Amino acid sequence: MPLSDSGLPDVDNGLHCGFIFDWAPIMWFKNLTVYRFNKPFSVDTEALEKSLEDFTFSPCSSQDISKFGFSKALGKLGHTLVHSAGDRHLICVTKEEKILPSQVIKEALDEKVTQIEDAENRKLAKKEKDALKDEITTTLLPRAFSRRSQTHALILPEIDMILVDSSSAAKAEELLALLRKALGSLPVIPLSFKTPIETQLTDWLKANSAPAPFEMQDEAELKSDSDEGGIVRFKQQDLTENEVLAHIETGKQVHKLALHFAQSIAFVLQSDAGIKRLKFSEEFRAGNDEVGTEDPIARLDADFALMGSELIALMNALVEVLGGFEDSL
Repeated sequence: MPLSDSGLPDVDNGLHCGFIFDWAPIMWFKNLTVYRFNKPFSVDTEALEKSLEDFTFSPCSSQDISKFGFSKALGKLGHTLVHSAGDRHLICVTKEEKILPSQVIKEALDEKVTQIEDAENRKLAKKEKDALKDEITTTLLPRAFSRRSQTHALILPEIDMILVDSSSAAKAEELLALLRKALGSLPVIPLSFKTPIETQLTDWLKANSAPAPFEMQDEAELKSDSDEGGIVRFKQQDLTENEVLAHIETGKQVHKLALHFAQSIAFVLQSDAGIKRLKFSEEFRAGNDEVGTEDPIARLDADFALMGSELIALMNALVEVLGGFEDSL
């Protein structure tokens, strides 16, 4: 596609900008940002579907810089905004953003300001420059590419939690804010425990053993509590070696630790209760191989049920070994 002098795609020739996609319909979660309900979630599938309908995603128009809304939980293969199995609900939000580099706007603005100031032999006021900037942005928006991203969440009333498949707290909060708007209220708080997670991870590392059904792996990040202290990261390293333990002796604590749960899930647990780089083992995922792939919806449904059950088991086990929730409800 030819580019205009602005560096953006030229659409004056009748061609239309395409989308830059950084998402694909997937079932297996890769990260978990976890929240607890402080009141029971009692919205059934039908009511939840109806609540989300008023906030359905629609693409950006030529003058929109971004759009955000709920989309089909199972992507192109699905038909509903909510996919449920029993009392477990999968939802999805889609965000579309126009890619309009600030440098492109700045260069166009500088050029326009120079032209006017030279022609009128005066300096433009800030209010005039701001108005020109808005005008330039409006002109360039229709030429900008769009990027779409998706974020899924799993609502689990049986354990009073909602799991957001994102490593970004900001993205998770954005999804929850829209869900709260759709439902009228959403009484949730971030996951936290009675004893700081870093204290417990440090104790596990010192003891060279994580409580069953967890096993320590070969990756950790240690931090000092003091402002002058540093951060040390270990990967593919035997964490029982003196080199690692020496950092604990100097006052550092474990803020990230790679773990394996029940031979089914590998992940990194963080001191803020975030669960990153979630990976289900091939052996575990093969549990649905008998379903086959001839019926994609049936396979997605089976994978959803399998994943949901194991994530519930994971969260229950974490709550137990970490000593229970912080008494903040």
